[in-house]
Amino acid sequence: MYAVIQAGGRQYKVSEGDIINIDKLDGEVGSSVTFEKVLLTGGDATKIGQPLVAGATVTGEITEQGRNKKVIIFKKRRRQDSKTLRGFRAHYTAVRIDTIKA
Repeated sequence: MYAVIQAGGRQYKVSEGDIINIDKLDGEVGSSVTFEKVLLTGGDATKIGQPLVAGATVTGEITEQGRNKKVIIFKKRRRQDSKTLRGFRAHYTAVRIDTIKA
Protein backbone atom coordinates (compact mmCIF):
# COMPACT_ATOMS: atom_id res chain seq x y z
CA MET A 1 0.00 0.00 0.00
CA TYR A 2 1.18 3.50 -0.78
CA ALA A 3 -0.02 7.05 -0.31
CA VAL A 4 0.73 10.54 -1.59
CA ILE A 5 1.02 13.04 1.26
CA GLN A 6 1.59 16.76 1.40
CA ALA A 7 4.14 18.08 3.88
CA GLY A 8 5.90 21.41 3.87
CA GLY A 9 4.31 22.49 0.58
CA ARG A 10 5.65 19.43 -1.29
CA GLN A 11 4.11 16.10 -2.20
CA TYR A 12 5.72 12.75 -1.38
CA LYS A 13 4.83 9.23 -2.49
CA VAL A 14 5.38 6.99 0.54
CA SER A 15 4.84 3.39 1.54
CA GLU A 16 5.30 1.63 4.87
CA GLY A 17 8.95 1.43 5.90
CA ASP A 18 10.12 4.32 3.70
CA ILE A 19 12.38 7.04 5.11
CA ILE A 20 11.75 10.51 3.69
CA ASN A 21 13.55 13.80 4.25
CA ILE A 22 11.10 16.68 4.61
CA ASP A 23 11.39 20.30 5.72
CA LYS A 24 12.09 20.73 9.42
CA LEU A 25 9.33 19.69 11.81
CA ASP A 26 9.22 20.45 15.51
CA GLY A 27 9.76 17.33 17.58
CA GLU A 28 12.35 15.14 19.20
CA VAL A 29 13.97 12.08 17.66
CA GLY A 30 11.74 9.10 18.40
CA SER A 31 8.50 11.08 18.60
CA SER A 32 5.50 10.28 16.41
CA VAL A 33 4.22 12.44 13.55
CA THR A 34 0.79 12.24 11.87
CA PHE A 35 0.18 13.55 8.36
CA GLU A 36 -3.47 14.50 7.83
CA LYS A 37 -3.12 15.80 4.26
CA VAL A 38 -3.37 12.58 2.25
CA LEU A 39 -4.02 13.25 -1.44
CA LEU A 40 -4.15 9.68 -2.75
CA THR A 41 -4.03 6.13 -1.41
CA GLY A 42 -3.23 3.12 -3.52
CA GLY A 43 -2.86 -0.61 -3.28
CA ASP A 44 -5.82 -2.95 -3.80
CA ALA A 45 -8.16 -0.05 -4.53
CA THR A 46 -7.02 3.46 -5.40
CA LYS A 47 -8.74 6.39 -3.69
CA ILE A 48 -8.20 9.86 -5.08
CA GLY A 49 -9.04 12.83 -2.87
CA GLN A 50 -11.05 15.87 -3.86
CA PRO A 51 -8.55 17.37 -2.79
CA LEU A 52 -7.97 15.17 0.31
CA VAL A 53 -8.95 11.57 1.05
CA ALA A 54 -11.48 11.66 3.89
CA GLY A 55 -10.39 9.85 7.03
CA ALA A 56 -6.96 8.84 5.71
CA THR A 57 -3.86 9.39 7.84
CA VAL A 58 -0.20 8.49 7.61
CA THR A 59 1.85 8.12 10.78
CA GLY A 60 5.59 8.03 11.11
CA GLU A 61 8.45 8.37 13.55
CA ILE A 62 11.14 11.05 13.50
CA THR A 63 14.50 9.33 13.06
CA GLU A 64 16.84 12.28 12.53
CA GLN A 65 17.05 16.09 12.62
CA GLY A 66 19.83 17.49 10.46
CA ARG A 67 20.99 19.80 7.70
CA ASN A 68 21.25 19.12 3.97
CA LYS A 69 24.34 19.54 1.84
CA LYS A 70 25.35 23.09 1.05
CA VAL A 71 23.75 24.72 -1.97
CA ILE A 72 26.01 27.26 -3.67
CA ILE A 73 24.44 30.46 -5.00
CA PHE A 74 26.85 32.13 -7.43
CA LYS A 75 25.97 35.34 -9.26
CA LYS A 76 28.23 36.99 -11.79
CA ARG A 77 27.69 40.10 -13.85
CA ARG A 78 29.58 39.95 -17.09
CA ARG A 79 32.31 42.49 -17.84
CA GLN A 80 31.71 44.38 -14.58
CA ASP A 81 34.10 42.56 -12.28
CA SER A 82 31.21 41.85 -9.92
CA LYS A 83 30.40 38.49 -8.41
CA THR A 84 28.90 37.09 -5.22
CA LEU A 85 29.17 33.64 -3.68
CA ARG A 86 26.80 32.50 -0.95
CA GLY A 87 25.98 29.17 0.60
CA PHE A 88 22.80 27.79 2.13
CA ARG A 89 22.10 24.64 4.18
CA ALA A 90 18.44 23.83 4.76
CA HIS A 91 17.28 22.00 7.89
CA TYR A 92 15.48 18.70 7.38
CA THR A 93 13.69 16.01 9.35
CA ALA A 94 14.01 12.34 8.44
CA VAL A 95 10.74 10.47 9.02
CA ARG A 96 10.22 6.69 8.83
CA ILE A 97 6.68 5.86 7.69
CA ASP A 98 5.04 3.35 10.05
CA THR A 99 1.37 2.99 9.07
CA ILE A 100 -0.96 4.13 6.32
CA LYS A 101 -4.64 4.17 7.24
CA ALA A 102 -7.07 4.58 4.37
